[in-house]
Amino acid sequence: MRERELAAQLGISEAEFVAAWCGLGNTRLNVRVNDVLTGLEALGEVMALTRNESAVHEKVGVYDGVRTSQRGAIVLGEDIDLRIFHNNWAHGFAVEKRDGERIGRSLQFFDKHGTAVHKIHLRPDSNIEAYERLVSTFKADIQGQTLDVEEPSREQELPASLSDVDIADMRDKWAAMNDVHQFVGILRKFRVSRHQAVSAMDEEFAWRLDDSALVAMLNLVSMEDIPIMCFVGSPGVIQIHRGPVKEIRSMGPWINILDPGFHMHLRLDHISELWAVRKPNRDGHVTSLEAYNRDKKLIIQFFGDRREGSDERGDWRMLMENLPRLPGHAAA
Repeated sequence: MRERELAAQLGISEAEFVAAWCGLGNTRLNVRVNDVLTGLEALGEVMALTRNESAVHEKVGVYDGVRTSQRGAIVLGEDIDLRIFHNNWAHGFAVEKRDGERIGRSLQFFDKHGTAVHKIHLRPDSNIEAYERLVSTFKADIQGQTLDVEEPSREQELPASLSDVDIADMRDKWAAMNDVHQFVGILRKFRVSRHQAVSAMDEEFAWRLDDSALVAMLNLVSMEDIPIMCFVGSPGVIQIHRGPVKEIRSMGPWINILDPGFHMHLRLDHISELWAVRKPNRDGHVTSLEAYNRDKKLIIQFFGDRREGSDERGDWRMLMENLPRLPGHAAA
């Protein structure tokens, strides 16, 4: 059983479970996020893991292309692509687990509630000496086996219904976007959730997809060699895959991508709604497939692969516009 599931059965957070093994293989770290990030490239090839309750995103590569600031950081490596939010990194550990003759080593980071935000797993060719230097550098003075975590607080109240929102004004702001990153500003201005904004738009900008659409999309991009971008977020990281995907496999409730260097695992039974979403930008528009859970929280996003300054791929756009829709959501 994985630590996450065992901790849940014990009624504690995953970070509390990991902390309980400090001195018995695990080491508590000082969480100086920028300094840790800039030290990761020396490890060589590792596996970066970001997950939420419903999706797991694993990428093999090197932490090159690290750029840091006081507010956050990004990793723009050839294989590892991350957006990092400092405020949600609270606890860190070096974790060592023996399995027969093999020792698994990882660096694991958690938010103030004890929820995992990001993990870095060493691989057979990783630099163990660099790992040991990094652990020594960031080792915390206190190595206790208990951990204080905060209970999740209620999120800022959003409008109970969209009747409190000027939908026409929000649509005008949406239509005027020339950069997809302006979308976050729209959510803040109108104090709406992502799902509320998407569901309020007419079919020029968003339409509800049939439950079969996500698996159909994955099979089609695999067969047609359409490169994609796949985004999975934790409380402190968004991790991105860019490129083609080939091995699409179903296992029980999971749909999986099992390619060399990239694994994605997604619980289909956790998905309550699928949406296709168009956002204008200066080059035209981009279309995403977005999966939401029963609480209307975003689980995962897919886009066609594109570079800044170029329009969306025509094959991805055609695919998205022809995925099965719910009745009443005809093509715009």
